[in-house]
Amino acid sequence: MELLFLGTGAGIPAKLRNVTSIALKLLEERKAVWLFDCGEATQHQILHTTLKPRRIEKIFITHLHGDHIFGLPGLLGSRSFQSGNTELTVYGPKGLREFIEVSLQVSDTHLQYPLRIVEVEEGIIFEDDQFIVEAARLDHAIDSFGYRIIEKDRPGTLDAKKLQEEGIPPGPTYARLKNGDSVQLSNGKIVNGKDYLGPALKGRIVTILGDTRTCENAMRLALNADVLVHESTFSAESVEMAFEYFHSTTSQAAKTAKVANAKLLCLTHISSRYSMEESNHLADEAKQIFPNTYIAHDFFEISIPIQK
Repeated sequence: MELLFLGTGAGIPAKLRNVTSIALKLLEERKAVWLFDCGEATQHQILHTTLKPRRIEKIFITHLHGDHIFGLPGLLGSRSFQSGNTELTVYGPKGLREFIEVSLQVSDTHLQYPLRIVEVEEGIIFEDDQFIVEAARLDHAIDSFGYRIIEKDRPGTLDAKKLQEEGIPPGPTYARLKNGDSVQLSNGKIVNGKDYLGPALKGRIVTILGDTRTCENAMRLALNADVLVHESTFSAESVEMAFEYFHSTTSQAAKTAKVANAKLLCLTHISSRYSMEESNHLADEAKQIFPNTYIAHDFFEISIPIQK
């Protein structure tokens, strides 16, 4: 599981930072990529990475401001020409369906794969045997959602050495034992997979927030997260400006991470008023409150290890 920042700027594309898009790479977990927001030129940013648009399984839109959605119609269309034929689901606030359908209709774009559009409300918006995704409203000028991605706990490592010592050879039986099932061997003996499994592997939590002021839902979504991605459009001294424009400062993001007991904070959605040199200062502001802070730049990538 890795997070790859495709765009880390706020408002409009800039030379140093493109507008918002983040890829959650789940290639080992489900051979897929989940995209969070899709600002203008996101597909151009993807060209500079190893990401394959056909691998994009889900797109989660935080809100409908242009710097978060203007790249969506182009990416959806291009995916058809890049061997994308599997179903793609796009989640986001009310109005997302109309934006996508009108864009595709007016441009006469025909997708070669099934497209699902889910206009979300607060609560669990997706769940399968691997992941749960929860959405909650934040405090922004328009409806803006944060997403909490919860990986379900996984069975521990199968002790193959112990099995072989007991005369149980490798094969399909191991897969069933790995699932914790009881299996009857050819000699009639019944073995329980749970007796050969190590401790369960605790699932990871990733929280990705849309544009927001400091609010209770942001802290709730970020509770005990392995990684919190929080916008920090403004520096610590620009509190009034951040409030006026429904955004957050570096120190406010850090305080949310601290209160929520997150393990790591990534700052993004940085105003173009700040140079790359000034980015170090922005990071330092947050680190004074929450030391384990990184400020993202375009193509910044972090791995999210399994906690053992």
